[in-house]
Amino acid sequence: MTPRIERPTLMARLAAPLGRLAGDERGVSAVEFAMLLPLMLTLYLGAVEVSQGIGADRKVTLTARTIGDLVAQVSSISNSDMTNSLNAAAAVMTPYPTSNLKVTVSSVTIDSKGKATIAWSDTLNGTKRAVGSSVTLPSALVVPTSSLIWSEVEYAYTPTIGYVVSGTINLKDQIYMRPRLSECVTREGVTSTCT
Repeated sequence: MTPRIERPTLMARLAAPLGRLAGDERGVSAVEFAMLLPLMLTLYLGAVEVSQGIGADRKVTLTARTIGDLVAQVSSISNSDMTNSLNAAAAVMTPYPTSNLKVTVSSVTIDSKGKATIAWSDTLNGTKRAVGSSVTLPSALVVPTSSLIWSEVEYAYTPTIGYVVSGTINLKDQIYMRPRLSECVTREGVTSTCT
């Protein structure tokens, strides 16, 4: 009779390699990195989009301040000066595209009773305010027989990547400034309502 030779079972043959695999830590970092990479990319892209949005919002505020300041520095403004001022305000938005930018600048006169009306209005890519129309101002700005320069900026911001923040975000700001050199800023071609 021949002696019987036992062949190792499948489990017995795999026990040693599985034991070595369980104790091997060489690939742990690569596996952890592969698991964390999607989360890290999402956080990075989100941070980029949020910082770009904050930058665009700051540019909107700066644009409103620039156009208001440019107009408030003069006692009278011509058509060409207004065009140049509006174009300069649009240039402040660089590096953001200006196709979605609306800039409106208006002179608001306040009569002796505190009623505020539009004396003149100009715009870039927007709608002018109607001359003579009443407007509501913050109560702290209503000083009888005075005027204000009112600059308004609207910008439709679309995130560059659109991965975390999608769609269009409407950014708006407005600034009121007192004329510096005269009681009011007159506009070429518009009858002055300065009191």
